[in-house]
Amino acid sequence: MGLFDRLRGGDGPRVAFFGIDGVPYSLVADNEDTFENLHALAADGAAGEIDSIVPPESSACWPALTTGVNPGSTGVYGFQDREVGSYDTYVPMGRDVRATRLWTRATDAGRKATVMNVPVTFPPDRDVQRMVSGFLSPGVEKAAYPDELRETLERLDYRIDVNAKLGHDEDKADFIEDAHRTLDARFEAFKHYLEADDWDLFFGVFMTTDRVNHFLFRDYVDDGEYREEFLAFYETLDGYLGELRGMLDEETTMVVASDHGFVELDWEVKCNVWLEENGWLSFQDDDHESLSDIDDDTRAYSLIPGRFYINLEGREPRGPVAEGDYEAVRDELREELEAMEGPDGRAVADRVVTREDAFRGPHDEIAPDLVVIPNDGFDLKAGFRGGDEVFATGPRNGMHSFDDACLFVDDDRATIGDADLFDIAPTVLDLLDVEVDRGEFDGASLV
Repeated sequence: MGLFDRLRGGDGPRVAFFGIDGVPYSLVADNEDTFENLHALAADGAAGEIDSIVPPESSACWPALTTGVNPGSTGVYGFQDREVGSYDTYVPMGRDVRATRLWTRATDAGRKATVMNVPVTFPPDRDVQRMVSGFLSPGVEKAAYPDELRETLERLDYRIDVNAKLGHDEDKADFIEDAHRTLDARFEAFKHYLEADDWDLFFGVFMTTDRVNHFLFRDYVDDGEYREEFLAFYETLDGYLGELRGMLDEETTMVVASDHGFVELDWEVKCNVWLEENGWLSFQDDDHESLSDIDDDTRAYSLIPGRFYINLEGREPRGPVAEGDYEAVRDELREELEAMEGPDGRAVADRVVTREDAFRGPHDEIAPDLVVIPNDGFDLKAGFRGGDEVFATGPRNGMHSFDDACLFVDDDRATIGDADLFDIAPTVLDLLDVEVDRGEFDGASLV
């Protein structure tokens, strides 16, 4: 690399971060032949299992990972959130993230940041060097800034996400082909901008891993029909990560991480149906499909994933639970949630977390009162259309987990022990030599 090439990226150390959404550390650790490059990275630096956040859902996880703070500070709790003082709900997007992203901190410090395919970043941030938004974006045309980036991505047949509907087919061949096509294009785009070598922070996310896990994870665990295809996909990913690592100079540290782990899925749990059956929730009429359709007698409702809200007087528009009764009502609901059993007699909840134990910050006004972290095999759903059964099955056979997320840092000074998602942002900024107030984060640098 020439002197002038290096100067384009600015002075000082650099970081290339690659997200592998939903990849469990145990998957990598147990399959060294499949993940030769990640094992090599671990041998040269540091690697380990880390915890995700409450709740371990990508829409909440990526804002937390990229800011280093919990949802009480990011203001994003899941794929669907509730408006303050209303029963209206919305899908959080990039502008709903209230905390400062690590690439903004890097940019403010005079460093250049290229950001690609990070979930919950639409519309793209025009204050960074370049950005294409990820999951929840409508498409490359609107998700990429500046125009040069959009034109390059369109030429590479870049795609925001895999076609997950193909995973619903019993024959997974088309889904697997689509997953590889999406992965290949993502790699080519990352490679193109790594080679541009005009950045200080490169931050890109492979999202297809999460999709493959949702539809093929049981095949991997139980030696099913598509186990070889599952491992072949990951061997391709690992090869790409190895090639990307080989492109980096000695001043650049590679970091690889996932936002949550993954386990087999046995049952989808329709939490609002359970609340309805147990006398906690009712609807104004039989034609209901949204939170605003709940009846005034409703004492609690749920939003995905496993978030439970007391219908509190003064906080919710038509809440019947008086503030003085809040603790007793919440304790009652918590006890019933802890006692819930699946069709096989297993407890659904591994633990039930209160809002004050999980969330803190200036944007905790829409925090759930309770969050259920389920035992392996139970995926907690919401929805307001109702239904006949609390427990159901669907096309997915893998689900998110709180534990067993992964982190790899190509720096032998790093120590990954009792770490979690909140440690990643301060670690990246430390590697970049960007000065920050450590008190602004819920985590700490691992270097």
